[in-house]
Amino acid sequence: MTTAPAIELRSFTDLEDAVRGNLLDVYAEVRAPLLHLANYAISSFGERLDRHGAEDGFQAVLAYVGERPVGYAYGNRIEDGDRYWQRTDPTPGEEYTARPAVALKEIGVCPAWRGIGLARRIHDTFLARRAEPYVTLMVNEAAGDGKVHALYQSWGYHDLGHSQPSPASPRLTVMIRPTA
Repeated sequence: MTTAPAIELRSFTDLEDAVRGNLLDVYAEVRAPLLHLANYAISSFGERLDRHGAEDGFQAVLAYVGERPVGYAYGNRIEDGDRYWQRTDPTPGEEYTARPAVALKEIGVCPAWRGIGLARRIHDTFLARRAEPYVTLMVNEAAGDGKVHALYQSWGYHDLGHSQPSPASPRLTVMIRPTA
């Protein structure tokens, strides 16, 4: 009988060098087919990661098999007036913006570790200690031929609007749900 390797989830609130390096490594594997596109280039991701890592409420969760990262999620707190909300169309209602929310900026699992519920474990670990009432994320509806959007819907998210965070970014669907 073969047993699956143990997967350890580790949470971080600082973007120290080792954590940043692990996030870049796993991102490169997760997004490998898209790295030739400007918005998905490792350098673009690194710039976003550094900006988000310096913002209030930053948190990252990495999944490890031994010392090899195989999945990740990260995000930070956003408040009314944040550029995240300013770029969302239509403007979100006050029920979502009156108090801080947590924006899940990235989540991904290396191809060899998909289909075992790891993304959901990482997601739930990310939210476990969050105090914000809502979590929001953006998804490219074309990702996985719509399967990624449908997965988030199965996790309780609903569509809130659309956003194009940068000129190089595709138009994304903004989704939201309660954190608990």
